[in-house]
Formats: sequence, structure tokens, C-alpha cells
Amino acid sequence: MPAPVWWLLCLPFIAGAFLPLQAGINGQLAKQVSSVLAAALISFVVGSLALLALVLSQREVPGFAALKGLTWWHWSGGLLGAFFITTAAFAGPRIGAMLFMTLVLAGQLAMALALDHFGWAGFRESPVTFGKVAGLVLILAGVWMIRRG
Repeated sequence: MPAPVWWLLCLPFIAGAFLPLQAGINGQLAKQVSSVLAAALISFVVGSLALLALVLSQREVPGFAALKGLTWWHWSGGLLGAFFITTAAFAGPRIGAMLFMTLVLAGQLAMALALDHFGWAGFRESPVTFGKVAGLVLILAGVWMIRRG
């Protein structure tokens, strides 16, 4: 497999950097509107409108046949996003950005380990190795150290 171009490596880094910012913004939004769920809804409406504008501008609207062929789990991504946004708005401001993001990272890496190992959700199979497990254990040790600090 050829090496990815530099910007392909930068995009996930930038997206990751935005997660604690998004959690903080949504936490402040929840405080302002006195509701974690309303804040999550506002966040999703704004994001959905932005995506709708992009889809329409690129003329990438899926046809009815494509939508009809989707299974239940194809639709679950939005539910997972709603869970994350709601959790971020609720837990982030209460436990702090560093601990929140370290726990998010640990959860992401644990799931990524399983997804890669089994080739689930369209990822290529990549077996679990000692190095991968050791890296995850170090992240978990980091959670413990940050929590103590």
C-alpha cells in the first residue's frame, strides 16, 4: 500500500483536535439552554444543515434505490454520533477536557483494535499484536495518571 499523502494524515489529527473544542462548546451550549439533549439537538441541526448544503452543492443526493438497500446498521452511525455529542456535552465539562479526551481516545482505540482484528464495518483485517495491546495499556495507564493528577 502506498504511503498516504501528507494532508490525509493531517485531517484525522485536525478532526481529533476539534473534539475537545466541540465538547466544550456543546457543554456551554447545554448550560445556556439548560438542557444537554437540547444542546445535542441544536448541534446536530446545525451540522445537518451544513452537510445538506454540501451534498446539494456537490449534487451527491442518493437515489431512492440506494436508500432502500441500506440495512439497519447503516443508519446507526447517526445514533452513535448523537450518543457521543450528548455524552460530550454532559460529561466533558464535569470531568475536564483532558480526562474526557483521554477516555474517548482509550475507547476509540479499544474499538479500533476489535474493528481491525475482525475486519468489521469495512475495515481491512489486521490482527491484534502485542505492540497494539501494549499501546492501549499505556493509554489506559495515562487515564489513571491524569485522573490522579
